Amino acid sequence: MIPRLSCVALILSVIAGAAAADTLRFPAPSGAQDRPLRLYMSLDEDLARPLIQGFQALNPDIAVEYQDLLTGQIFARITEETDAGGTTADLAFSSAMDLQIKLANDGYAQAVATPSSADWPRWANWRDTAYAITFEPAVLVYHKPSFRDRQPPATRFELLDWLDHGGATVQGRIGTYDIALSGVGYLFLARDQEHFFDIWNLGQAMGRAGVQQFATSREILERVADGRLAVGYNILGSYAADWARQEPDVGLLLPRDFTVVVSRVALVPRAAARPDLGAAFLAFLMSREGQTILAEELRLPAVSLEVSSGADGMPPALGAQLRPVAISPGLLAYLDQSRRARLIARWQQALSPPEPEPGPE
Repeated sequence: MIPRLSCVALILSVIAGAAAADTLRFPAPSGAQDRPLRLYMSLDEDLARPLIQGFQALNPDIAVEYQDLLTGQIFARITEETDAGGTTADLAFSSAMDLQIKLANDGYAQAVATPSSADWPRWANWRDTAYAITFEPAVLVYHKPSFRDRQPPATRFELLDWLDHGGATVQGRIGTYDIALSGVGYLFLARDQEHFFDIWNLGQAMGRAGVQQFATSREILERVADGRLAVGYNILGSYAADWARQEPDVGLLLPRDFTVVVSRVALVPRAAARPDLGAAFLAFLMSREGQTILAEELRLPAVSLEVSSGADGMPPALGAQLRPVAISPGLLAYLDQSRRARLIARWQQALSPPEPEPGPE
C-alpha cells in the first residue's frame, strides 16, 4: 500500500497554485432553508446542472452547493478536511477511479446501501463504499474522408497493419494521449498491456509513423475532425461520441478485439456534514432517473442494466469484448509511482523512432 501522506504530497505538488473553485448554489425549489447538500465533482457545470436539477425535482426541500474540482483536488480536500477533524463534502463524484478507491480503502468513505445496491454489477460496487456510476469505453476515432477507399482499423492488429503498410498516408496522422499528462490515458494503456501481448510492437509502429501525443481528448478530436489526424487511439468514448454526433467527418469504433471501459466513481465521505443527503444523491445517481439523465442528457453511458439496455446503451452482443475496470483495491497499483514511471518510460521508448542507420563514409 502507498503511504497516504506521500500520495497526498504528490497530488498537492501537481495541483499547487490551482485557484479555489467557485461554489455554485442551487436553492431548494420549495424555499426550504436547511443545510445544503455539498458536492465535490470533477464534472463541468453544464453537465452537473441537469443532474442537480433532476435530483431537486424529486427532492424540492434540498438546496445544493456544488464545486467543480480537479480529481486531485477532490482527493486532497477530503483527506485534509477529514484529518483536520472537520466536515467535508457530502458526496464526491470523480473520474479518477484509483484516487476514489484509495479514499475508500483508507477509511475516508462510509458504506451506503441504496435501493439499487443489491442489483448493481459486482465489478461496480466495492463494499458499498464506492460505486461505479458510468460506463465509458476507450474507442478508436477516425477521419471518415481518409478511409473512403478502405475500412478503418477496428482491432489493434488491424491498426498495426495500417501503420506498417500505410506509407506516407499515415505519417504524422496517428494520435493518442500523452500518458504522462493524461490520467485516463495512462489507465487505458496500463489495461492494454494486460490484455494485448503485442502492445509494444503497436507502440513502435506508432513511433515509426510519427505519432502525436496530447493531454486532452479535445486536442485529438479537433485534429481528427479536420483531417490533421486520420486515427485517434484509446480515446474516451463519452467525449468521442459527442464529437461524432456534431462533426460529420468523425467516426468511432469500439475495438473488436477488446474494449477497456472506465467509470466515474461516487462515494459518501466519512466526514460528510450531511451523510444522509450524500446518500440520497448517491441513490439518485444509481436510480433509473439519474442513470437516464447521465445517458440521455450528459451522454455518459449508464452502468444500470435497466437503462443501458435502451437505445443509448452498449449493444448486448459486445458483452464478451467489453473489459470494465473493476472497482477494487487492485486500482491502487496504478498509484504506485515506480510502476507508473516504468510504464511511461517503456511506452515513450516504444514510441521513439529508431535512430537512422549511418550511411557509408
